[in-house]
Amino acid sequence: MIKRHNLKYVLLILFLGIGINHVLAQDYWENVKNRPSTLGLESGFIEVGTSQFKLKLVKASQTVAGLYPKNNDEFDFTPGERLAIRDKDSLYHLGDINLSLRHKGEEWEKYSSAYKREAIKSLAVEGNVLTGADLSNTFPEDIPVNIKRYYEADEGDLIIRFVISNLNASPVEIGALGIPMIFNNILEGKSLDETHADNVFFDPYIGMDAGYLEVKRLSGKAPTLLVLPEKNMPFEAYRPLLDDPTRRSIVFEGFHEWMALSKAFAESEWKGVEQWNTPSSIVLKSGEKKEFAIRISLTDGIKNIQKTLVEKNMPIAVGIPGYVLPKDVEGKLFLKSPKEVDKIDIDPKGALKIENVGTENGYVEYLVSGEKWGRARLIVTYKDDRSQTINYKVINSEKDVVEAFGKFLTTEQWLDDPRDPFHRNPSVISYDYQTKQKVTQDSRAWIAGLSDEGGAGSWLAAMMKQLIQPDKQELEKLSDFVNQTLWGRIQYSEGKNKYGVRKSVFYYEPDSMPKGTYSDTINYKTWAAWDKKHAGDPGRSYNYPHVAAAHWVMYHLSRYHEGLVDEKSWNWYLNNAYHTAIAMTELAPYYAQYGQMEGTVFLLILKDLRLEGMHEKATALEEKMKERADHWRSLNYPFGSEMPWDSTGQEEVFMWSDYFGYDEKANVTLDAILAYMPTIPHWAYNGNARRYWDFLYGGKLSRVERQIHHYGSALNAIPVLKAYRNTPEDFHLLKVGYGGLLGGISNITQDGFGPAAFHSFPSTLEIDYLSGDYGSGFFGYAVNSATYLTETEEFGWQCFGGNMEEKKGEIIVDITTAAKNKVFIASEKLWLTLDAGTFNKMIFNKKKKSVTVYLNPKDEFTPNAFLRCDKEINLPFTKERGAYRIPLSDKMKKVEIQW
Repeated sequence: MIKRHNLKYVLLILFLGIGINHVLAQDYWENVKNRPSTLGLESGFIEVGTSQFKLKLVKASQTVAGLYPKNNDEFDFTPGERLAIRDKDSLYHLGDINLSLRHKGEEWEKYSSAYKREAIKSLAVEGNVLTGADLSNTFPEDIPVNIKRYYEADEGDLIIRFVISNLNASPVEIGALGIPMIFNNILEGKSLDETHADNVFFDPYIGMDAGYLEVKRLSGKAPTLLVLPEKNMPFEAYRPLLDDPTRRSIVFEGFHEWMALSKAFAESEWKGVEQWNTPSSIVLKSGEKKEFAIRISLTDGIKNIQKTLVEKNMPIAVGIPGYVLPKDVEGKLFLKSPKEVDKIDIDPKGALKIENVGTENGYVEYLVSGEKWGRARLIVTYKDDRSQTINYKVINSEKDVVEAFGKFLTTEQWLDDPRDPFHRNPSVISYDYQTKQKVTQDSRAWIAGLSDEGGAGSWLAAMMKQLIQPDKQELEKLSDFVNQTLWGRIQYSEGKNKYGVRKSVFYYEPDSMPKGTYSDTINYKTWAAWDKKHAGDPGRSYNYPHVAAAHWVMYHLSRYHEGLVDEKSWNWYLNNAYHTAIAMTELAPYYAQYGQMEGTVFLLILKDLRLEGMHEKATALEEKMKERADHWRSLNYPFGSEMPWDSTGQEEVFMWSDYFGYDEKANVTLDAILAYMPTIPHWAYNGNARRYWDFLYGGKLSRVERQIHHYGSALNAIPVLKAYRNTPEDFHLLKVGYGGLLGGISNITQDGFGPAAFHSFPSTLEIDYLSGDYGSGFFGYAVNSATYLTETEEFGWQCFGGNMEEKKGEIIVDITTAAKNKVFIASEKLWLTLDAGTFNKMIFNKKKKSVTVYLNPKDEFTPNAFLRCDKEINLPFTKERGAYRIPLSDKMKKVEIQW
């Protein structure tokens, strides 16, 4: 029986055995609860406010105990609800400040208002200043500066201002200055309804004077809070506060601080790591004082963030197609600022090319192209001396990235060892890019066991690559994998568990295996080193979409191409895909109640069953999926998983809600996605769906950390872009969705290795070296890659996934995606897709309501293109399974479409 999911999950976690030491509710605060209380709560509170905020301060420390929007004063942006346990030394609160200081020739000394709490001295205030304090008591006596803090009201906004004075006879260098951003992202002990009502996530734009922090409710509902630079607070770096003892876990990502100065860290903890911005410091002369201030504002919803930034006179940047820039794409950048651009610098030199092409609707338009693979940034200096950085990731063309990826998977990661004791031969197996070796053993059984996301990731990616760029040689290997290793080893091929999927093919059972099977350098004394019985358990539903996707890809290649797949017939693969989907609901019913990563594949299978006339199976599958969707419809926030909060179930929940016409639930799901998937002028965070624990389960460097373009980015792009096709007037959705789509391939190395994700900590800022669960993200890229042509009021005609030009009333688009098989024209809600064959270019004539597409020539395995259109059209070609079969030739094929 399906049960309502709740974050009070101790029994579930005990059953799973995952991350127990990190997340058990009863000892979550064990490391802090017995520390003495030092914040001074017994002295009471101060309540002040602005026209937009109610502000509650601890009287003794004048740190923030609560920050409430006036129009919803039950909602607290801060973790004030846990104040009674977080009232200890070294636990940060909004209003704290951290510094690193030194005199010339000396070492850096770290100081923090949080390290040793003492009651501070209140200051007399007037005017718009709400309260002020001298913080000397909470710092050591030998600190060479004096720090005063003021809370001020300004046009409804809250200003937090620090005044730092050098009391010494000699200059003092400030090498680090940060303000902890303490908002309520602690999910521990709460139900999903409670987290979506009470908690927030936050996303940084680390863009110097144009930088800001978005603080958004998990529900996606208004209001949204923005933290902006007010005075001398450029957003230079975003540092995780690892010294705050609040335990990081799957229910707490951790706190970070906004750093205006970071040179001290760049010279120590972050030494040798290329930062997002150039680390800096300042020198205070004897007797000199300097102010540092942030502004906290409200905006009436996530989609109005840019509008609010304009109102606050912030510089604005909009990149198309985003900030992951393939070398063959002519990107666009639109800048708007109260003051004109003075100059634009490129770092590293020659990495990008930029050209000013004019001004329209208050934006200055630039053409931007990538010249050198890797990270790059634009440094924009405005005539008011404000500086804005825009971080790009330049990649090779999508075609070349995917081609290199497929080659790497089927060569470097190809396991061909008939002596393998776990019968994983042949397969695409996990890979360690640091050691340049296949991973055939790991204390986490699934990593070496070809299942779970962390073990199936590589072979799943190899299969999905064939969907968009089929290669006969690669497919010969993968056909052997599907028919010899997947069917019968990863997936049961007979018996009571037929079509069930094992949790792992690899297992730890030294007493039943030959001596020397297991490495003595690996610690197998963990919950994750499953024995054979546990590895063979078919009860984890999340393993089924990977297998179903492999069968579905083989069906597709067999059905729509000739000679690519020979070993089994197309209907064998489609039937296996169907039975895998059904088996998930029967052999893994508990977790099947939740949305699955890659669950979109079940919808694709259903549609193909209908097209093939297999109506009995289609009806059976639809009924199973509707039962799940009806359950989600009954919940306020149906985003549960085996984790207490997750960002991957939303993909499938949205797709089935949309399919069955459950619009209210689809919108609730979309709002939640947009709350953790921002659009920001920075390649790492633009379209980056939040995930912060999977380095524990699928990474080499294991820690709780915001992951950059983990598989959630490309998977969540599926519902976001589907929502855009439903409502093409919503340009915000296209920006977010395409950011996630290209983010999904941004971390692939030049030679084709696909890592689990990119590390966001400034001490690392590099890919993880394990392939891990990347394949789920590549699934999202493969099924979702498309070219979008749209017209907006602000920016006119724009193209994502192609290069366009306007000519004599026509818009000509050269397709640049790797798949080249999907095109959407937003103004017409026209969706063109190819089951085989590829688009070369298209020409859209808005006046005639027509589009002309040019199909690339045939190849050995693709004599025909199969074109689908979601509008009623008439073409002079035979229809098969709802698609026009278009014979290809040795030259490009021109097809004119009118509606």
